[in-house]
Amino acid sequence: MLCRKGTAALNNQDYLARGECPWGPGPIVTVFQNSRNNSKIDGLASELGDANLLTEVGGLEAQQVRTLLMLQAKGPNERHDVQTGGMVWIPGGTFRMGSDCHYVEEAPSHRVSVDGFWIDHTPVTNRQFKEFVNATGHITTAQIIPDPKDYPGALPEMIYAGSLVFSPPRRVKNLRDVCQWWTFMKGANWRRPYGPKSNIKELDDHPVVHVSYSDAFAYAKWVGKDLPTEAEWEFAARGGLDGQEYAWGNEFIPSGKHMANTWQGNFPVQNLCEDGFERTSPVTAFPPNGYGLYDMIGNVWEWTSDWWSARHEADASKVCCIPENPRGGPESASYDPALPNIKIPRKVLKGGSHLCAPNYCRRYRPAARHAEPVDTSTSHVGFRCVMRKGVDNVA
Repeated sequence: MLCRKGTAALNNQDYLARGECPWGPGPIVTVFQNSRNNSKIDGLASELGDANLLTEVGGLEAQQVRTLLMLQAKGPNERHDVQTGGMVWIPGGTFRMGSDCHYVEEAPSHRVSVDGFWIDHTPVTNRQFKEFVNATGHITTAQIIPDPKDYPGALPEMIYAGSLVFSPPRRVKNLRDVCQWWTFMKGANWRRPYGPKSNIKELDDHPVVHVSYSDAFAYAKWVGKDLPTEAEWEFAARGGLDGQEYAWGNEFIPSGKHMANTWQGNFPVQNLCEDGFERTSPVTAFPPNGYGLYDMIGNVWEWTSDWWSARHEADASKVCCIPENPRGGPESASYDPALPNIKIPRKVLKGGSHLCAPNYCRRYRPAARHAEPVDTSTSHVGFRCVMRKGVDNVA
């Protein structure tokens, strides 16, 4: 079995040799699509008079760039109305970010401070994303056919528009071979999350999936918002419970009550659905955290605006030196060291998903984090937006 990766088709041994936690596609099974059509993008940016916006997204398709640049060019009164309805105000504060008790990338636990901000009380839903697409004509990464020139050595039959879909196998031979349950499916996108024969007619209140970072970024700008930093996201997810294991306390299933949409059973072959859901769920199906935020844990992973770094910074030795509003590491440090010839930057994902299971991926915690290339879309990654007080969230 071959899975398309970067600019070539790699076999399973290539993935297994990487030695990373195979919880899902993440940096292991991914499709790089948005680094195409650079000449079109440069020309469009020059034509519309603002190329600076391109640096925020790490490469976009020409149509996607057009959407963002047109928004950038509009005056404040012409932009989509900025609304804090459906958002929750999170007072600023200092908290302990990360964890020393789980995966190495979460360490070290350290203190950081964030200013107050507004955050969506749920992930962005299919209904909301549909409004955005209808208004702007936005075409998502998963809906764009790759240019074969960007995939030298790739099999011709692997060059098609699609996205990564979780497909549970009947059995597995090796839990490190993620190609057994992740399929780059032709025709899969946000409107057809499980392939060409699926739809979202009954999923308006489910989180939108199959969105790359550039898709999430474009939506955020359309509504006059931004994507959260990792520190903002984790502070909000903790709901005021600093230092607790989960967003609701230290017990995963308190009194037998499921607090988030996660996997029960033997991943990836047995899903007992004890929480009532096999895949995604309505965004208010589970109890909110202490700040009144839904689905900060489970259901879908969520994009943040921070570039990935392999570890957190060390804890400050003095109170005066605690970082304020940290923004993660540099873009140059976010590249996957296992793929030195592919320079696709990665962002931080937070929150875990409905595929996180006790036997395989215990990332249904506020401290959990994972790297995701900016041009990857999957059936278990979505996003939510923030607004910062006194900040022009659109420009």
